[in-house]
Amino acid sequence: MSGATSQDGRSMRERMLAGDPYMPDDELGAMSRRALGLTDAFNATTLDEGRRRTEILTELLGGLGEGTVVRPPLRVDYGTYLTIGDHGFVNFGLVALDCAPITIGEHVQIGPNVQLLTPTHPVEPGPRRDKWEGAQPITIGDNVWLGGGAIVCPGVTIGDDTVVGAGSVVVKDLPAGVVAVGNPARVVKRVTD
Repeated sequence: MSGATSQDGRSMRERMLAGDPYMPDDELGAMSRRALGLTDAFNATTLDEGRRRTEILTELLGGLGEGTVVRPPLRVDYGTYLTIGDHGFVNFGLVALDCAPITIGEHVQIGPNVQLLTPTHPVEPGPRRDKWEGAQPITIGDNVWLGGGAIVCPGVTIGDDTVVGAGSVVVKDLPAGVVAVGNPARVVKRVTD
């Protein structure tokens, strides 16, 4: 499907970003190929190529904060819709499927093999077979820590200062200042200084 427009005249990219059902088309395919090329280049860098890594991430991402470190490998759908605030740390193996915006605050720590997943798919077999998709944004507040292997599902907001335990699956919003663990993630305590 080339740069298709829907019956309402919007492109599939516009529908995707609005959270409406969309189908991948040539425009989205080109954006995905661009991201794949840039992530491949980023993932091929060495430890001594810090400046080159930053240059690639600046070109790839919608925003990269000052002093933020991202360790390869990294995988994104588009990159353009992923923003990371200042002084963050992203460990090895982040998968950020940014079909909807993913906004990561300042001073966020992301453990290895974390997944931030905005895409959704129809439950009904017909639309799913026809390749319809959807997406809902993810927002991660300031000073959040996502433990290794955590999965954040579509539409979730995580409040400031919250800790998500390793291997947890976050399927609904988490308030600020809590520790949440498990599948599905549940608040087990408040965080205090």
